[in-house]
Amino acid sequence: MSGTARFLTIPRGQNTPNPFFDRFSLLTGPGTAIVLAQSRVIVVGIGGVGSWCAEALVRSGLENISIVDSDLISETNINRQVQATSRTLGQPKTFALEQRLKEINPLCKVVSFQEKFSAETAERFGIAEMDYVIDAIDTITCKLDLIETALTAGKKLFSSMGMARKLDPTLIRSADIWKTSGCPLARLVREGLKKRKIEGHFTAVYSPEQIPRQDGEIEKEDGKIINGSAVTVTAAAGMVLASLVLKDIYAG
Repeated sequence: MSGTARFLTIPRGQNTPNPFFDRFSLLTGPGTAIVLAQSRVIVVGIGGVGSWCAEALVRSGLENISIVDSDLISETNINRQVQATSRTLGQPKTFALEQRLKEINPLCKVVSFQEKFSAETAERFGIAEMDYVIDAIDTITCKLDLIETALTAGKKLFSSMGMARKLDPTLIRSADIWKTSGCPLARLVREGLKKRKIEGHFTAVYSPEQIPRQDGEIEKEDGKIINGSAVTVTAAAGMVLASLVLKDIYAG
């Protein structure tokens, strides 16, 4: 009998922690584990940061997660995205990550959206039904659209700022968006919020580190520079985002 089949036959009530995640229950108590399992989280952008955040939440016992991303997996994703492997090249990022999350916990309800979040599509993702919104979007306009949508809906929002051109994960920190400094993307977000006359507060995960661009960094045909990135930083940022959800539930 396979491990999955054995797991699925274990009797479990609504208020009984999943035995897969006993180590988390030992740390926080069963109450936190139960609340986490029943919480609803949406992760928008499942690249180098968001994919690790989603995995960390599911490995901690989250059983209701929505993931949003319009891209397909490419060779350049393999260095930093958890679902990107030589086997999953060409697959939608959401499909590959959904399969991985369900392998971790077959009881996890994963809702995948293979599309871009924007002001025009915002109503499709059920933001109003979520307990937590995780922003791991790179594009500034879409990022601001998500932030505005989440704040308007009164949701707890944790947002990742720029994690490219960084090598030291120990410099990652979290703060209210209005108190961030040293991060170019956070500055653009603050400026964008001011232009939209949005004064709300949310926690941003950011790093002030900036590694100089190297001569070998790739440029697209339109001249846009593709910044280098390291999984040690992007994954660490994803873990920090996940930890913010876990700590918020634990604090009760």
